[in-house]
Amino acid sequence: MSETAAAAVAVAADTSAAPAEPPAPPVAPPPPQKPLISLRNAGICYRPLRTLFSKTKKEIWALRGLNLDIFEGEKLGILGRNGSGKSTLMRVLTGIYGVDEGEVIRHKRGAHVELLSLGVGFESVLTGRENAILNGMLMGKSHAHMSERIEKIHDFSGLGEFFDYPVYTYSTGMAARLGFSVALETDPDVLLIDEVLGVGDQVFAQKSSTALKEKFTGDRTVVLITHAAPIIRELCARAIWLERGKILAQGTPDEVIKFYEKDVHKYTT
Repeated sequence: MSETAAAAVAVAADTSAAPAEPPAPPVAPPPPQKPLISLRNAGICYRPLRTLFSKTKKEIWALRGLNLDIFEGEKLGILGRNGSGKSTLMRVLTGIYGVDEGEVIRHKRGAHVELLSLGVGFESVLTGRENAILNGMLMGKSHAHMSERIEKIHDFSGLGEFFDYPVYTYSTGMAARLGFSVALETDPDVLLIDEVLGVGDQVFAQKSSTALKEKFTGDRTVVLITHAAPIIRELCARAIWLERGKILAQGTPDEVIKFYEKDVHKYTT
């Protein structure tokens, strides 16, 4: 045996004998695009009110020390269990919640961010038609812009005559249809999707799923939060795992899902 071959065998033997090092959580290198939104050491704290029946003083940090960049044109998936802080993060990104510590930096002035979530942003006494126009105007669209698209919203929603009924008469599924249909026509700079893939009945679920996938293939910035790993693997280019208000892993969907499925059981007790 040559000296080179013998050395190779020795290295292989030493490698097989050495204990395997656990892989470190993946960290994705930042994409070359300029970020649209950045979070720096961001935190949100819920402080329960003291009442006659509940005198707890315990503070609950839904997010703490969070650092995250949302890049222009990217498709980002946020994976996590129920209660991990995903929905709170979405409301911070859209400006519904202010942070208790740290900062949120919006790099593009005038950029519109819309949260597509069940039951968010509707006035119950207004009709579906009125809410559609109002919601669009709150997102910076003109009355004329929304009026031109109102029949497309009506048709896509499939609400029929209920489109002109007050929203308080709607079921949860009907409200989801309206919200989804409006979001498709406001065309924001950043679309935040909170667990609404496949809303409504089977026919509308298929239609909404197809429409959303078109958003993921365009140049729009899309952030999807879910606890369903296969959806993130299918639709997103980058992913993070959020747990107890902190990012535990970030990288490609396959990398993050691998760590999530391996270690998520540690946080279920």
